[in-house]
Amino acid sequence: MTALRIISADSHFVEPPDMWAQRVEARFRDRAPRTVQGYKGKPGEFFVCENIQPVQVAGFFGSGKSAEELPEHVKKGFEAAPKSVWDPAARLAEQDRDGVSAEVLYTSMGMLLFGLDDAELRAACFRAFNDWAAEYCSYNPQRLVGLGAITLEDIPAAVAELQRIAKKGLRGALIWGAPPEDHPYSSPEYDPFWAAAQDADFPLSLHILTGRGGVRFSRRKVLFGYMKLPQEIQLTLADMIVGGVFDRFPRLKIVSAENDISWLPHFMYRLDHAYDRLRHLEGLTLPMLPSEYVKRNIWATFQFETSNIDFTRQSVGASQIMWSSDYPHTDSPWPRSREYIAQAFKNIPPEDTAKIVGGNAAQLYGIG
Repeated sequence: MTALRIISADSHFVEPPDMWAQRVEARFRDRAPRTVQGYKGKPGEFFVCENIQPVQVAGFFGSGKSAEELPEHVKKGFEAAPKSVWDPAARLAEQDRDGVSAEVLYTSMGMLLFGLDDAELRAACFRAFNDWAAEYCSYNPQRLVGLGAITLEDIPAAVAELQRIAKKGLRGALIWGAPPEDHPYSSPEYDPFWAAAQDADFPLSLHILTGRGGVRFSRRKVLFGYMKLPQEIQLTLADMIVGGVFDRFPRLKIVSAENDISWLPHFMYRLDHAYDRLRHLEGLTLPMLPSEYVKRNIWATFQFETSNIDFTRQSVGASQIMWSSDYPHTDSPWPRSREYIAQAFKNIPPEDTAKIVGGNAAQLYGIG
């Protein structure tokens, strides 16, 4: 395993609490996302902004904590965050400690802002984040591979923002994991945006916790809420496939991020079966089987599915799945990623292992 080039296809920034107040446009600064100490009698530092549900920030940097340690850890504040949150040099040192040569970096707190009701505020917050992320990654763009965030109410503005952040050096962007129900991604209104992403070779990510409907956490239904999260991504992908998005834009690249991968074989089977049996009820004709679009246009990241890697690899293909460390979130195996990979991939052919743990991400994001 020492010769493997390992790239995490889904790691995270953790934005400093004052970043938005410092960077967002002046007219929004009194409404900017921020953190507060304590919320409704609960201890800890909470990320807040208008209608989104406040969330304890320490969960965004809980890597290395055991399940038993997490209830006390989340009561801490930003003072417990690793230095890498604001110092990209420290981030490189953490990569070295973990044996990882590069990371594809997603927002943390910004994921929740996809649920903001005010579209202008959301767009302003994303522009501020995109600028900060581009500056952070400019320290070493081959090891710090930044992804931006784009909201899609105003398609011409979204196209302009995609082009702007691509010029700044960001390598892809998050969009809604689940768009508004009355504006599905199969709608032609999004076509100029898909065209811009295709032309720029700019992968678009459907990450966990980024649905337009927002995220609502319940301490009484933590596990129930957790189980619901991949479902909205599956429905989004099904709509894009049967709605002809990938026919109109055959070079469009979509990433399912942090939604696991072992559902993909069943997803492909069920969509193919539904297409075979039911397409005439809709008058639907596709040039390829739905599963073939998955293999051509969709990539997916995973963390801990040790027992299902081979099953998914054989069904979907080794070129479409990508390992991720999720650092510094609570699911991360950091600083033992190489140890984890050596165990999880011991029965996978070496050439496929090399693709899944680094090669696919390098190709998708142009990492030299």
